[in-house]
Order: sequence, then structure tokens, then C-alpha cells
Amino acid sequence: MAKRKKKGAIASQKEQIHNFYKEFNDRIYTLNDLFNYLDVYDDDDKVFVKLILEDLVDEGKLVQVGRGRFALSEKNAEVENITGKVDFVNPKFAFIRYDDNESDVFVPADDLNGALDGDTVKVVISGKRKGGKNPEGRVVEILERGKNRIVGKVKVFANYALVKPDNKGFHEDVFVSKDKINEAKTNDLVIVEIESYPNGSIQASGKIIEILGQAGDNDAEMNAIMAEFGLPVKFPDDVHKEAEAISEVISPEEIKKRKDFRDTLTFTIDPADAKDFDDAISYKKLENGNVEVGVHIADVSHYLQPGTRLEEEAYRRATSVYLVDRTIPMLPEKLSNNLCSLRPHEDKLVFSAVFELSENAEVIREWFGRSIIHSDRRFSYEEAQEILEPDAPLDEKYTEVLNNLNRMAKVLRKERFNKGAFNFETNEVKFTLDEKGRPIGVYQKVRKDAHKLIEEFMLLANKRVAMYVYNLNQKTKAPEPFTMVYRVHEPPNPTKIDTFARFATKLGFEVKTNSNAQLSKSLNALMFKI
Repeated sequence: MAKRKKKGAIASQKEQIHNFYKEFNDRIYTLNDLFNYLDVYDDDDKVFVKLILEDLVDEGKLVQVGRGRFALSEKNAEVENITGKVDFVNPKFAFIRYDDNESDVFVPADDLNGALDGDTVKVVISGKRKGGKNPEGRVVEILERGKNRIVGKVKVFANYALVKPDNKGFHEDVFVSKDKINEAKTNDLVIVEIESYPNGSIQASGKIIEILGQAGDNDAEMNAIMAEFGLPVKFPDDVHKEAEAISEVISPEEIKKRKDFRDTLTFTIDPADAKDFDDAISYKKLENGNVEVGVHIADVSHYLQPGTRLEEEAYRRATSVYLVDRTIPMLPEKLSNNLCSLRPHEDKLVFSAVFELSENAEVIREWFGRSIIHSDRRFSYEEAQEILEPDAPLDEKYTEVLNNLNRMAKVLRKERFNKGAFNFETNEVKFTLDEKGRPIGVYQKVRKDAHKLIEEFMLLANKRVAMYVYNLNQKTKAPEPFTMVYRVHEPPNPTKIDTFARFATKLGFEVKTNSNAQLSKSLNALMFKI
């Protein structure tokens, strides 16, 4: 039993302990560190120190940040704190990422205070990490959990099960009690819902809510990937019903509202395995020697009305996701593969950017608006490329058209690079799959003129639409200008560019970083050389 201490001794000891944490606020110290500092080795004295620590916590002067680990409370210390996301890179430590222009904060695993990969946390920075460039800190509050469901492989025992997470950021198994195993078997891939998060020496626990199949099975593995990233597998029934209720007939009233390009030669060029065709090209020779080129995009907004369940689900999904053996569409099949797919020999509603181009691909006139088209042919990239090859057999309808478009695309491409565009072009790796979706081979997808042709005219449409809206706003000077959705590639981080330039110099390459124009040309030259 601990000896009774006089009030004066208690106050003195409390002040001494409080001062220890004030003075040594550079990192988290253990109880043994404190005992050594106070020259406390007797068990009764250790109990006494622990009681004082509890008092200091109750008074808000200290906070407990782990088992036997305390730190000065934020309100009693001038400490820098940040809010960021946990990147739990390995079992020993994590980084807190909070600003692209700042170094991530290094946090030892013992100082995570129960935080997991993806959690949003508040971190107190305690100083620079020894021997490293990153500041070091400790998690003092978990603001938001990143996930409450984890995908992993289960191992079932007599009275419980353990789920080993697939996610590399989760380093501890999740405990599942016998009554929450949900008939899962050892080596099943499962989704486990976390019911209690780890705290000190207590591991996370949860219940198995879905069995995806046996580990190693292709469908089970793909379903695990989708579950891990929160990708939806099915559309809700009410969304399907809304889609199926949409008429496939285009009314005469709708056609009257639009410009009619159905008599203009129109075609699509897409990958051989594509199931939906989002964009098309039209081509017409004009009497003055110029050509009219139309870039047509499926008018999804005609079918996707505001306030509908279809729109809500599309907003939730944000985009279609392409996996190695399947696509997770943003819209139900009735829309994505039918009404909004520019299939050959069918009338389709589109948004169009139509240009009158000179021999040198200069834009003479342009028109933007809703229209209706009728695609004459669906090309794969390989089929279009065959026609573009020098020794290709003559195709009366398309040889001249594709070759003239390709020639103009090369003019547009050269002009882009002269103005400082950066060439992101790299070789893409594709997989050959067997009938069960398992990879049996790897090949490089080589980008040829057919790919670049489509790309250049899509970029031309994007650029000219942006210029049109900008000029419209400049002319009107309205208090509420016209708005549009767009994407910006921001200039690269100067610090990272300088680091890369020094690295490239050591390998014998020069990267000029004085201006964005110089940088772009320099990086293009580097890509060409390597």
C-alpha cells in the first residue's frame, strides 16, 4: 500500500512532473523516462507518481496519448498542430498528409492513438524527426474515420475468426466473434464491418457482412477490389426502372430544335472491345475547297433530367470505372450502351462542335450546339489505322477522308507542341485474358495515328469551346457570367521540379526550369531522348 504523502510534498511533486512535460515537449516520453528523471525506483513511489499523473489529466494539464504515455495538453503548451489524413505506410510508422507544398508529418505507430489508414486526424508537431527531413508529431484527436468496412481474407478458428485486411495500410487483423462470422470459411474473401476500433493493446473487432468468394478466384478477387474502393456493383431497382421507362423514339419536335447532320458522313473510332461509343467525327467537303469537321458528343443531359434518381445515382458514381476485365458504368446499360451510345445506323442526339477548316487546319468558322447525327460506320482503332497505312487497299468512301483528317491532325499537334504543350505519351500495358477473365499474357498498346487523330480533334473542340465561353463573358461583362465545367492542370510544384532537374542532370540530361514554356520544351526533349 502506498505511503500517505503530505499536501506540500504532493504539490511539489505535481509541479515537478508538470515541469518535466513542459520542458521536454519534443517527443512522447514513457513512464520509465519520467521515473528516471525523478529518481523514482520504489514501487510505492511509482504508484504515487501515477496518481499525480491522473490528477494532472483530470485538471486538463496533461493528456494521455497511449499506454503509459502522457504529453502536455495543447491548451497548456504552445504547440503547432495540423489536420490531415493518415497514410499508414508500414506497421512501425505513418505519415500525415495535409498540404502538397509541405512535408508530411512522421508519426510512430505508438503515437497514432488508435488512428487507422485514411482517418482524418489532428496532429501536434513535436519537432524535427532525428536524421530525417520530416517533422515528427503525435495524433491527439481522430476527427473522422476513413473507413468502417474492410475487405480481407478470413481465417476461422473454433470460437472466433480473424480477417487479414487486403489494404496495405491496415496492419492488424480484425477480430470477429463466433456469432458474427456469418458462415464464412477459411480463405474466403469477405467484407467486415468494424464495430470497435483499436485502442492501445485492444485490436479492432467487427462482423462479416458479405462473403465474396474464395481467395484466388477471379470473380472473388475483382469483387474484392470493387468493395475495397467502394465501387458499386449494381444499380438500385428504382434507378433501373427510371432508365427502362425512357422512350427510345426521338420525337419530331425534338429533331426540329436541333441542327440536322444525318446526311453528313459520320463515323466513330474506338477500341475494338468498346461497348459504348461516346464521340463521333463527321466530314464534309465544301465548295470553297475547305472542309467541315464535326466533333459530336452524346447528349446525355437530354435523358438525365435534374432531380431524378438517375441523376442522383450518376452524381454519386461520378464516372465510369474501367477494370481489367469489366466496366462499372456511371449510367445503366439502357443509357450507356444504347440511348447515349453513338452506334452505327441509328439516329442519335448529340452536342456538336462543328468547324470549317482550311487546308492548313485553320479554323475559318465554328458552330456549337445541340444536333442529331446518324453514324455510318463504327471503326476500331486497328481498322482505321489499316486505311492510314501507305500500302493500304483503297477504300472509296474513307481513304481520302481519314488521310485528310490525319494530315490536319498532325498540323494541329505540331502547333500545340510549338505553343508549349507537354507530351504525356507513354506506352500502355494491356492484358490478354482467358474465357474466365484470368490474365494469360501481357502486351504493349502502341499509340498510332488513328489514336492521335481522334485525340487532336477532341482537343480542338475543347479548346475552341473554352475560348468561345471566355470571349462571350468578356463581351457581355454580365454580373453573373456564363459558367461551365472544366478541368485545369495546375503548374507543377517548383520544389519537386527542381529536385527532378537535379536528378536528371546526374544522369546526363538537362531540364530547364526558368519558365513554364522552357520547362515544357525541355521535358518534351527529355521524353524524346529517353
